[in-house]
Amino acid sequence: MQPIKLVFVHGYSVTNLNTYGELPLRLRAEAAQADINIEVEEIFLGRYISFDDVVRLNDVSKAFEAAIKDVVPDGSRFMCITHSTGGPVIRNWWNMYYKSGICPMSHLIMLAPANYGSALAQLGKGKLSRLASWFDGIEPGQGVLDWLELGSSEAWALNKEWILNGESKINSSNTFPFVLIGQDIDRKLYDVLNSYTGELGSDGVMRTAAANLQARYVSLTQSAPVKDSSGKYSADKLVVADFKEATKTPLRVLTKKSHSGDEMGVMKSVKKDIANDSNSETIQAILDCIKVQTKDDYNALITKFVNETQTVQQNEKLESDKGLFTTHNYIHDKFSMVIFRVFDTEGRAVTDFDLILTAGPNDDPNHLPTGFFADRQVNSLHRNTLTYFFNYDIMNGCDAVVDASGKVIREAITGAQMLGFIIKPRPDNGFVQYLPCKMEASIQMLETALHPNGTTLIDICLQRVINKEVFRLELLQGNEMPSKLAGDFKDTEPGADMVNV
Repeated sequence: MQPIKLVFVHGYSVTNLNTYGELPLRLRAEAAQADINIEVEEIFLGRYISFDDVVRLNDVSKAFEAAIKDVVPDGSRFMCITHSTGGPVIRNWWNMYYKSGICPMSHLIMLAPANYGSALAQLGKGKLSRLASWFDGIEPGQGVLDWLELGSSEAWALNKEWILNGESKINSSNTFPFVLIGQDIDRKLYDVLNSYTGELGSDGVMRTAAANLQARYVSLTQSAPVKDSSGKYSADKLVVADFKEATKTPLRVLTKKSHSGDEMGVMKSVKKDIANDSNSETIQAILDCIKVQTKDDYNALITKFVNETQTVQQNEKLESDKGLFTTHNYIHDKFSMVIFRVFDTEGRAVTDFDLILTAGPNDDPNHLPTGFFADRQVNSLHRNTLTYFFNYDIMNGCDAVVDASGKVIREAITGAQMLGFIIKPRPDNGFVQYLPCKMEASIQMLETALHPNGTTLIDICLQRVINKEVFRLELLQGNEMPSKLAGDFKDTEPGADMVNV
């Protein structure tokens, strides 16, 4: 029997090891009885500092490298189970130290990981510390919070690297990664002043689409400016320069699990008693991950989790909360997240622009279906990056939602059938300017940008258009230098011609 070391890594704003609940004890007991050729030899409960403003995710990852070397001898292997921000911490460590080498971590099992950040992070330190139901009621650290904000440059870099090169890192001599998450809200913990704690498509803190490792990357480039017969310049089109989809990874949506809490929390609610069946689904999913020893095992589990997730999401489609006088219906659709980043041909961030979503053959925003839009956030530190949260089922069309009595809660929806967007950047005049452009609405862009329970990164490169008046050469006339007045060009206005054409 193969002895293993099991390392737990907690999430953000944690100050006590009781955050793990009884999950470590339950796993040790279950593993001893399960039909797997593995013995849990030692369990280590990680603790790290996330509540100090100076500490950043890279610092935590570097400290983990030192900590793991203290307990895992060279040549030995360990498995890691993380919760929430613990996922990015270990993925960042994996990328920092074993980007091209063999990682000593055989399995990375992430519970509700913040792989693409959390919408809650933008609330800021004060508001987050007030959410005592989700966090420990302390002032969270700004350094880690910056990483967690949707569209952060650090998260973008880590995830783009994964999308482009992650496939080479998944094998029996390296690491098998997994994602487990719930999509339910513990209504007892819902904060009425912050709608994100009740956001559909999430567990109250983490969006399923933001947890999923199987993401996409799209690069769009604006066409070169052209001058028409009237002397006007345009660069109307955006064209796809690159497209890449991350390698398939297992995603398991769990029944009736939320991010935190003693009753529904994906980690904290697990009880140590094997006879307790309320969390058997969670334990079984973790054991399914631990059992994976080969790439064939891994691929088989991907298929298994796809089928199980589909069943869970079908069964949880309609949630009815019966009150004293009325019933509140919550429709748990599948959602997609798209993170746009806009820059120019010089690599400079373009921070002032309108991004208008369109649909239909005429690129009309009014052709988008009612209810398709869930949320939009601009990153506070990188104003050229914004995140859209889409209702995938509504965008693609879906059947009617009917309750147990046969009452139609929501009629069938046709969907958008196409997706496009128009970019109106600024400045749109002057010595250096940008020109508007669009990605024409199409079924291809809809299918490319949106995938259920997943995230797509979209880079948009705009042409930086330079006016010829920025630099002119004037012929010296005669044998005398121009007078001060004659040589003055401080009132020069932009002309009609551009350098780029």
